[in-house]
Amino acid sequence: MSELAEALGRRLGAAITGLRRLSGGASRETWAFTAEPGGRLVLRRDPPGECRPAEMAREAALIRAAREAGVPVPRLVDHGPDVLGSPYLITEHVDGETIPRRLLRDPEFADVRPKLAAELGRVAARIHTMPDVPGLPAADPLESLVELYDELDQPLPSLEIGLRWLRDHRPEPAGDTVVHGDFRTGNLIIGPDGLAAVLDWELAHRGDPLEDLGWLCVKAWRFSSPLPAGGFGTREELLDGYAEVAGFRPDPAAVHWWEVFGTFRWAVLCLRQADRHLSGRIRSVELAAVGRRVCEQEHDLLTALGTPAVPVDAVPDPAPDLHGRPTAAELVEAVAEFLRADVMPGTEGRVSFQTRVAANVLGIVSRELRLGAAQERRHVDRLAALGFAKHAELARAVRSGVVAVADVVAAVRADVTDRLLVANPKYLETA
Repeated sequence: MSELAEALGRRLGAAITGLRRLSGGASRETWAFTAEPGGRLVLRRDPPGECRPAEMAREAALIRAAREAGVPVPRLVDHGPDVLGSPYLITEHVDGETIPRRLLRDPEFADVRPKLAAELGRVAARIHTMPDVPGLPAADPLESLVELYDELDQPLPSLEIGLRWLRDHRPEPAGDTVVHGDFRTGNLIIGPDGLAAVLDWELAHRGDPLEDLGWLCVKAWRFSSPLPAGGFGTREELLDGYAEVAGFRPDPAAVHWWEVFGTFRWAVLCLRQADRHLSGRIRSVELAAVGRRVCEQEHDLLTALGTPAVPVDAVPDPAPDLHGRPTAAELVEAVAEFLRADVMPGTEGRVSFQTRVAANVLGIVSRELRLGAAQERRHVDRLAALGFAKHAELARAVRSGVVAVADVVAAVRADVTDRLLVANPKYLETA
């Protein structure tokens, strides 16, 4: 950390104090610090081993273009290909909150929450009027995503069902504009008066502007709120706000297609994040944990397609006779309780966040130890009844059209529910 502070000081010609890494950012590091002169600043840089200088330069250009188009963004201070061997950009600090659970629950934001869906619609429309930035990718979003999904070689029947629907129901594009690519709760700074800044432009590209609206409405970004537009309001409020600036009101059916696409996309990105850990490129408990969030997106995808949930009994396996108690599951639970009760209160920032993630991972392990054997037996029986030995075989059969979706969807739904009962049983209770 001292080396980074010294490098920043040399680059900015300033004294650096208070350098600390923030908890957010699974793909890039985010640091806060104070420069004298310069004030409070934020550094984003690529992690070692995953340097992308062209993409970082493009993000800097996007921030400048967004500011000129009236989109609220932090002021760009500096960017370059190297701070301790890593491409970076530095922006001014913007006051406000980004943590979704606070934005959606704290009394401090009670007055502004009802206004945000329409405001986000207006800001999205301004993004879509931005001038082109050289080098923005413009590939077909669905086929590019399928290519990434296939490269990961982890086919899932639920995702294949969603992919078939997406290909059969794809709407005509609503335009060809700059698309933010990650316009969602968590990438927005909200203050008492409303939206203060749109963050994280690294996934920006050219494409259908409705992609941003559908992504904002993906259930994962509602953070347990029943309101679909980022957890703040209704789809109607979002589209009304968009129409005020864009001059047209998007077709709700087309936005729904992009919401389903976004759910499929987040499932694939969760698989990719876990692969970064499993491949050894970046060893991270956070990335490993994200891999177990895929079943949340499978559940949401099937729900969005109108597939009813299948009730599954969560019956624990018998306690082992040889090792007695505490069982392996009970030991894991004890460690998770220690992390939450004793370690988290004594830490802050990224360490506290990672401790929470680690405790959640241990919860997953504990539930799998208690439920997993019976679940695996049910899974094998379901596949056998359909004539398959592995769910990858079933996924490929759905892709090729060898099996009809209607004949397999109930078994696929039951498998997804079993996975959720281990990964995050509370997710089954959310709307």
